[in-house]
Amino acid sequence: MSRYKFRCLIVFLLLLISVIISCKKVPVQGVTLLPRVAYVPIGGSVTLTASIIPEDAYNKAVTWSSNDTLIAIVADGLVTGVSKGRATITVTTVDGARTATCAITVYIPVEIEMVLVEGGTFTMGCSDDECDLPHLSNESPQHKVTLSTFQISKYLVTQKLWVDVMGYNPSYFRGDDLPVDRVSWFEVQDFIYELNRIKGVSYRLPTEAEWEYAARGGNKSMGYKYSGSDNLDEVAWHSGNSSKKTHPVGTKKPNELGIYDMSGNVLEWCKDWQREYTAQSQINPEGPQTANNAHNIRGGDAWCPSIWYRVSYRRAHQPDYPGETPDIFFQGFRLVLP
Repeated sequence: MSRYKFRCLIVFLLLLISVIISCKKVPVQGVTLLPRVAYVPIGGSVTLTASIIPEDAYNKAVTWSSNDTLIAIVADGLVTGVSKGRATITVTTVDGARTATCAITVYIPVEIEMVLVEGGTFTMGCSDDECDLPHLSNESPQHKVTLSTFQISKYLVTQKLWVDVMGYNPSYFRGDDLPVDRVSWFEVQDFIYELNRIKGVSYRLPTEAEWEYAARGGNKSMGYKYSGSDNLDEVAWHSGNSSKKTHPVGTKKPNELGIYDMSGNVLEWCKDWQREYTAQSQINPEGPQTANNAHNIRGGDAWCPSIWYRVSYRRAHQPDYPGETPDIFFQGFRLVLP
C-alpha cells in the first residue's frame, strides 16, 4: 500500500471513530432539584442536589442562581440564608437550558427555653377547703390525674417570637418582650404549624391537666394557691398591680419548677376542648375527642377579677375568639413538648 493510501485510510478511520463517538453522546433532556422546598436560618445553609436526566447525558454542567440575593445566595448548590424572607433558587443546564427550582424560606433562628416537668399524680380541681373564695362548679369534683413527663416553655410566647415566626404582630399592647395577646386558638395552631415546620419539632399547646400540674409546681409543689406563692403580688401581674396592661415576661417570681407568669399577665389557651370534671381518676387526659363549642383557657391576665388567678380556675372560649380590648381579657399561650 502506498504511503498516500495509508494516510487516507488513517484519516478515514479517525473520522469514523469521531462519528461513532458523537453518535453515542446522549443529549440532556431535563434536570431535577432536591429538595424542592427548604428552610434555612439566617446565617445557616443547605445543600441542594441537581440530577441530570438522563444519567448518561454527555454534558452535566449547570449554573445556579437566586432570584433575590438579599434573602439567599447560592454557590454550586450550597444555599446560605442572608435575611428573613422567601427566595427561589434555580439550577440551569448548560446544555439545553433545562431548569429546576427550589423554594427557600429564610427564618430568624428561634430559641425557646423549656422546663422539664417530671410525670406524677396530682389532685386536679378545687374545693372550698383549698380556696378562700368559693370554687366554681366547673372546678369540681376534685379528681386524681396521672401525667407522663413533658416539657413546657419557661415563658409565655413573646411578641418577638410570634413575629419571627409569623411576620406580623396581632397584639394590642406592643413590645418584643411582652407576651403575645389577642390571638385566637386557631391562630395559635397556625403559629405552631409554622414553628414546627421550620424547626422540625412537634410543639403543641398543653392539655388542661398538664397546664394545672405545671402551674402547681409538678412533683415539687408546695401547695400554693397561686403558681409559685400564696402572695399574688409575688408571682403575677394582675388587676391590682398591672395598671391594666401586660408586662415583660419573666419579671415576677417563678413557681417551684422555674416557670413564669402562670397566674397572670395573659390568659393561656389549652389544647383540649371544654369538658366537665368527673370524680374518676384519669391518666394523661386530653378532653373530649370530638369538637364542641369552646377550648379551655387557664390562668389570669393583667385585669382579671381576683378569683381568676388561682391555679384551679378554668374557663373556655370559642376557638376563633381572639380576645378584646382592655377591661375584658386577652389570650396568649405557652408551648409543650412532646
